[in-house]
Amino acid sequence: MKEVILCKYGEVILKGANRSDFEAKMLKQLRQRARRIGNYKIYYSQSTVYIEPLDEDSIENIDEMFYQAKHVFGFVGVSRAFACEKNIDTILEVVKTELAPKLKGYKTFKAESKRSDKRFPMTSPEISNEVGGAVLSSVPGIKVDVRNPDVIVRVEIRENEAFVHAGQEKGAGGIPYGSSGRGLLLLSGGIDSPVAGYMMAKRGVQLEAIHFESYPYTSERAKEKVLDLAKALTNYTMRLRVHVVSLTKIQELLRDNCEEEYFTLMLRRYMMAISLKLAHDYDCEAIITGESLGQVASQTMKAINVTNSMTDIPIFRPLIGMDKEEIVRIARQIGTFETSTLPYEDCCTVFTPRHPKTRPELEKVIEEQNRLPFEELVKEAYETKEIIVVKQFGENKFE
Repeated sequence: MKEVILCKYGEVILKGANRSDFEAKMLKQLRQRARRIGNYKIYYSQSTVYIEPLDEDSIENIDEMFYQAKHVFGFVGVSRAFACEKNIDTILEVVKTELAPKLKGYKTFKAESKRSDKRFPMTSPEISNEVGGAVLSSVPGIKVDVRNPDVIVRVEIRENEAFVHAGQEKGAGGIPYGSSGRGLLLLSGGIDSPVAGYMMAKRGVQLEAIHFESYPYTSERAKEKVLDLAKALTNYTMRLRVHVVSLTKIQELLRDNCEEEYFTLMLRRYMMAISLKLAHDYDCEAIITGESLGQVASQTMKAINVTNSMTDIPIFRPLIGMDKEEIVRIARQIGTFETSTLPYEDCCTVFTPRHPKTRPELEKVIEEQNRLPFEELVKEAYETKEIIVVKQFGENKFE
């Protein structure tokens, strides 16, 4: 019996004249992943992408291909289905022999049918009734529940074949990665920034990442932690280029020359200036941060305005209205939470002021900034840049 993977579109369906461009990106990303796993035929029809294994090795690796398909932005549902002839007797036989063993353990189900080929001699309700009867007769103890079933058994009558499946899983959603331009993610070792990167990637933004280190005040393990977070994001992006920049000299000078309560604000302005330079060099149209309003002293409205004044491109803050519980929930979902909570500190924890300024005036901040050769220090820090390409498949590569 032939088993295939079905990937169902989400909002891509609504893209009108641009839909073909979105579809092309989704198929390209699926094919790039598939090449690492096996030999698969990948094609689309009627708002569904089909992934069909073409040899025994690919059949054996279908679990991994299914995992990969669930992480491609643009698909809202992914299923493993049995393909068969468009004949009701054949369909019912597949339900009894192939699908029924997979339904053991479920207490309730609902049967749904979609008849895309209107030439099929039965209506969708008629197909569902027959399929429901086949499930009841072949799965001991299972009952029908049309309101809140444990599992939905689906039959799709398509142009060339029928597909029978159950237990569709949630896809990544969003729109295809890379369809909304390029953005620069400020990636720390905390919980928030990887979630921010994921959320913008889900909206089609191709990510570059910048990480600021303060060696020897921060350890090599702290940098490895950030690369591990980048690795987790590559489940969705496949690769992520991380630019590591040293802030050690800037932080020491700020400690020795500026008022303590302004230290964090000044550091953020240096970080934003360096990020802006990198964004221009790598054609990024926006900067992305994990800031949430009011979470820490540097994330009040006035403090954010002090940061905003350093850039001439948008700063995206997808977490700005979220509380910590919401952010943690997404971090767990995308597999970054456990790594983020490892006890290796990043540069933002170095020389933290006892009483940071929460309602700063921009004029006073600029006055503090002028105590040091700002542009010269930005340029010098930028030249410390180390580039590491993190890949989903294979080892990291230094550029």
